[in-house]
Amino acid sequence: MLVKDILNAAVKPVFSFEFFPPKRDEEWETLFETIAALSPLNPSYVSVTYGAGGSTRSRTHNLVTRIQQETGLTVVSHLTCIGSDRDETARILENYQDNGIVNVLALRGDKPAGVATLDEAIKDFPHAIDLVGFIKTNYPAIGVGVAGFPEGHPETPNRMKEIEYLREKIDAGADYIVTQLFFDNRDYFDFVERCAIAGITVPIIPGIMPITSKKGMIRMSELALGARIPSPLLSKVLKAANDIEVASIGIEWATLQVQELIDHHSKGIHFYTLNMADATLRIFNNIQQ
Repeated sequence: MLVKDILNAAVKPVFSFEFFPPKRDEEWETLFETIAALSPLNPSYVSVTYGAGGSTRSRTHNLVTRIQQETGLTVVSHLTCIGSDRDETARILENYQDNGIVNVLALRGDKPAGVATLDEAIKDFPHAIDLVGFIKTNYPAIGVGVAGFPEGHPETPNRMKEIEYLREKIDAGADYIVTQLFFDNRDYFDFVERCAIAGITVPIIPGIMPITSKKGMIRMSELALGARIPSPLLSKVLKAANDIEVASIGIEWATLQVQELIDHHSKGIHFYTLNMADATLRIFNNIQQ
């Protein structure tokens, strides 16, 4: 089923989970244990990330196919522009269609390790819009999502230009937007309003990932697309005695985010799980109380 149809038919917020392909073979069964633990939450779809520069690409294709065949879940595979040419992308999309996979998330992607500049890693798709256009022109039956940045894209400091680029991806055929993680819902609400002003009417799905350790919080802030940590949350985490307490703080904060997003009639919530079930299960338990 196409994600756009799931979202358009929904009468209440839908939930989706994101996983990444394990680098070690022994971690695959652990991932499927996580998927099994989260399946009772009835996600409307799940997504699988794509390795930069081909680092886990074959594993991504294997994982989305296995999820499709073994779980019956609707699965969305990430595709990136980095290191991808038209012929390779065509083979991937045809293989997906043969296996009943009809949803992708089209991304520019990150610069792979060992490459001096991003231009060196670009082949046929300089920007995500080029990948969106290729898919919708040649494989119109495949649904396409794209990324959004509630706090602003770090490579496009002009917010108006950023939204203009996003609108162009929608005009090229993208069906919905899923956002990078954020910790202040005001950033998301402002982003949605900016999109509306620009004439973007497709669903905009907020991405949520709770802080579960001090090290994890630092990494979230250091990533190229790192999230801003609001001062009240930062203060609580820094005062925590250990990571067990940090996880409780992060889950409580994420629960409040999710509840507010539901109350504001968000079309859905996308959970970045990091291949672990506990935090997401606790958030769901909290919002159902």
